[in-house]
Amino acid sequence: MSGQPLPDGAGRAADPGVTSAAAPADRRHVFHRQVRFADIDSLGHVNNVRFFDFLEDARLGMLFVDPVREGGRPHQGLVVARHEIDYRRPLMFRPDPVRVETWVTEIKPVRFTLAYEIKDDEQVFVEARSVMVAYDVESARPRRLTEDELAYLKRFSIED
Repeated sequence: MSGQPLPDGAGRAADPGVTSAAAPADRRHVFHRQVRFADIDSLGHVNNVRFFDFLEDARLGMLFVDPVREGGRPHQGLVVARHEIDYRRPLMFRPDPVRVETWVTEIKPVRFTLAYEIKDDEQVFVEARSVMVAYDVESARPRRLTEDELAYLKRFSIED
């Protein structure tokens, strides 16, 4: 399954939080990602595994880089508990970057769920989700999200 499009309904996540209507533009974090030659497989499109790099780059931008740029603190001690990815269309090598748009679909005391779309102005290539768990590295245990973390995440949340 190297980035081939799926028939309508095939392999789609049951959660409606992965659809493009789920989060208005002002609730989405936007990260521009250049398709790299190293992302391309022998079939000439981005290899399915390399899309996880796109998601990681966007997640780091949203949770670590941008908070620091805004004068805050990066989120500390987060681990990925689960990834889901649906490949919609092949993404070929191209000069223009794609957008990785990310938003929050669920926030709980210890975890939150991110939804993503990798897209350009015409099409969506990938829809994905990641469940993130707040983690205390010293005690090697889950921890509660801080008030600052919760406030930051709510900026991108579709929950009221």
